[in-house]
Amino acid sequence: MSLLKIITKQLIEVIEWTDDSRDTLSYRWPDEDKEIKNGAQLIVRESQQVQFVSEGQFADLFQPGRHTLSTQNIPILSTLQGWKYGFQSPFKCDVYYLNTRLFTGNKWGTANPVMLRDKDFGVVRIRAFGSYDFRIVEAPKFLKEVAGTDQNFRLDEFADTMRSRIVSVFTEALAKAHVPVLDVATRYSDLGDALLQLINPAMREKYGLEISSFILENVSVPPEVEQAIDKRSSMGAIGNLNDYVKYQMGQAMAAGGEGSAAATMPATMAMGFGMAQEMMRSMQSAPAGVGTAGVAGTANAGAVAPADAFSPAAAQATQTPAAAPAALQVLTPEQAAQLLGVGLDDVMSEIEAGHLKARKIGSSWRIAQTALDEFLRG
Repeated sequence: MSLLKIITKQLIEVIEWTDDSRDTLSYRWPDEDKEIKNGAQLIVRESQQVQFVSEGQFADLFQPGRHTLSTQNIPILSTLQGWKYGFQSPFKCDVYYLNTRLFTGNKWGTANPVMLRDKDFGVVRIRAFGSYDFRIVEAPKFLKEVAGTDQNFRLDEFADTMRSRIVSVFTEALAKAHVPVLDVATRYSDLGDALLQLINPAMREKYGLEISSFILENVSVPPEVEQAIDKRSSMGAIGNLNDYVKYQMGQAMAAGGEGSAAATMPATMAMGFGMAQEMMRSMQSAPAGVGTAGVAGTANAGAVAPADAFSPAAAQATQTPAAAPAALQVLTPEQAAQLLGVGLDDVMSEIEAGHLKARKIGSSWRIAQTALDEFLRG
């Protein structure tokens, strides 16, 4: 083989790259110290761009199509190589293929909870995650800031950087929007569209990328906040508290047994407080002279005519209804110990000594409230 054929064989005549992966962002075409022939064919497929780099400087950028590498269609490289003076010699140059297709379904999420100020819960920690789609729009900036001189730069090498950048912009946008945490779920799409306008300028300026779609899939709060939300929902489902207390009392009374008294005690106290408040409101709203003191004052003053005082209507009005017999309050030794603030053994020793009157029904002891009051009075 002649020397001319050996030299000619070392010259590159066709440059092309077919991507056999789904995650390659940029690929440096291997020249293996071969020189590119002047007039060689460069093939750039759809969803590809080719960036020439000569001696560390960005030269020409080629779009999809078939290109003949000559001084007529590579003006920047011709200037750098001195071809404008008619040099026809082969040249060496780094050739970078960039994948400009849309990379879809990339996941993002907050590695740690993000602190936000919420009008409902005050300062609250939230977590968020979702997905985004992006593509390369400025090849020189992407090669300079991201890929560098990597032979085969893949998506997983850049995923962490993208994720942290997106989380930072998302947190800032959510804080500025002042959207309550409970309302974020109704504004997922609005937040995604709003974030695109904030994140794209930063991504294009720093990395030469464009986010085409940003999806917010979920925003969650810590477990203790979720429990508070569940409790609030439960209270809303209960509705009228008085009706709920009466229902609980009825259920406990129907169940019977030793736990019935303990179960009904909170409900009884709640109803007692409610009745006391109702009586206080009635006394405050009654006009002067209608209450007990008003009746006594009127009788002493003798302002009412005798005929009116002894009329059937007046007699009927002064009659007071017979008081209903008070229900006997019965306690278990455990409840008595809890009320007295002592141990169960102390209560049982007083019962066995005869100091505290109690009645044994079957295998269980019952203490009347009156007996407990008598014991306390000594």
